[in-house]
Amino acid sequence: MKILVTGGAGFIGSHTVIELLGAGYEPVILDNFSNSNRSVLAGLRQILGHDVPFYEADCNDPEALNAIFEKENFGGAIHFAAHKAVGESVAKPLMYYRNNLDSTLLLLETMQQHGVPNLVFSSSCTVYGQPEHLPVTEDTPRLPAQSPYGNTKAICEDIIRDAVYAKAPIKSIALRYFNPIGAHPSGLIGELPLGVPGNLVPFITQTAAGLREKLTVFGNDYNTPDGTCVRDFIHVVDLAKAHVQALRLLDSREETSYYDIFNVGTGHGNTVLEVIKTFEEVNQLKLNYSIGPRRPGDVEKIYAQVDKVNNVMGWRAEKTLAESLQDAWRWEQNLQKQKTSVSE
Repeated sequence: MKILVTGGAGFIGSHTVIELLGAGYEPVILDNFSNSNRSVLAGLRQILGHDVPFYEADCNDPEALNAIFEKENFGGAIHFAAHKAVGESVAKPLMYYRNNLDSTLLLLETMQQHGVPNLVFSSSCTVYGQPEHLPVTEDTPRLPAQSPYGNTKAICEDIIRDAVYAKAPIKSIALRYFNPIGAHPSGLIGELPLGVPGNLVPFITQTAAGLREKLTVFGNDYNTPDGTCVRDFIHVVDLAKAHVQALRLLDSREETSYYDIFNVGTGHGNTVLEVIKTFEEVNQLKLNYSIGPRRPGDVEKIYAQVDKVNNVMGWRAEKTLAESLQDAWRWEQNLQKQKTSVSE
C-alpha cells in the first residue's frame, strides 16, 4: 500500500518513512523544504540502499496536490507538514494558522476526491495546555492552548473529527505526540533545525558541538522537582513506529468513517535539568548552560498516560532517555563531520 507522507523529509517524517518500508508499506514523500533539508533524502538513501519516491511541493498548493494523487494510487496519508515552533508561533500567529489549517483542509478534500480512506494526523500534547491533573489521558479536557501552534493542532483535530462525524469516507487517528528527541541509530538522519533551534535537545547538541556559546534554561522557578519544566521525552524511532501501528489499526477497521486519538509518549516525565545532566553523563562531556527567564508559551509540566496506545494499538516506547541522547549526539557529530568535509 502506498502512503503519502507529507513533510516526509522532516525529523519525524523521515524516521517514519524508514519504519513504513520495514513494515511493508510504500511511502511517497511530499515536502517543500520550508523546515527541512534535501540532505535528508541522501541520508535515507544511505540507510535504505535506494531512493524513496519524492515530490517537491507545498501542501497548500491544490493543483500540485491533486496531480500527485492522480499519479499515485494511495491507500492512506500521514500528515506531518506544518509549522511547529512554539516560540515562533507566538510571534507569528497568522502564519501558523494559515499554513497549518489550510494544508489540513486541502489534504482532507483531496483525499475525499480521490477515495483515499486512511489518515494519520500529527497532533501534539500541546492541545492539553497546562493540565490540572497528571498524567494526561485521552479524556483529559483540552484546555486553552498556551501557543498558536498548540491551537492549530487542536483546531485540525476538530476539523478531522467533524469531517468523520459528517460521514466523510475517512478513517483517521490523531497521534498526540509528547516530546520527540533522538535520531536514527546510524547517525545518518536526525533533527535538523533551520537557524537557532526551538527545541531543547538540538540546542544541547549544538552547544556541545561548539555551534552555540551557551544553552539557556528557560526558568527554574516552576513547581517541579528542580524548578525546570517537565516533559515526556520520546525517542523518534519509537514515535515513528507508532505511525505504522496507527495505519494497521485503520486498515483493520471495517467502518468507512472512524476517528480516534492516542497519546504517544513514554508515560513519565523528566525535567530540563535531568535531560542536561543525563546528556553530560552518557556522552562524557560538560555543557555550558545558565538559567534564564521563563519563555512565553511554555507549559510547566506534562507527561502521558499511555495505557490506551499500549492496549489498543499494541505499541509502547522501548528506548530510554539515555539512548535518545546518545543517538542525538552521534547525529550531531556526524553532521559536523559532513560540514567539515564539504568545506575542505
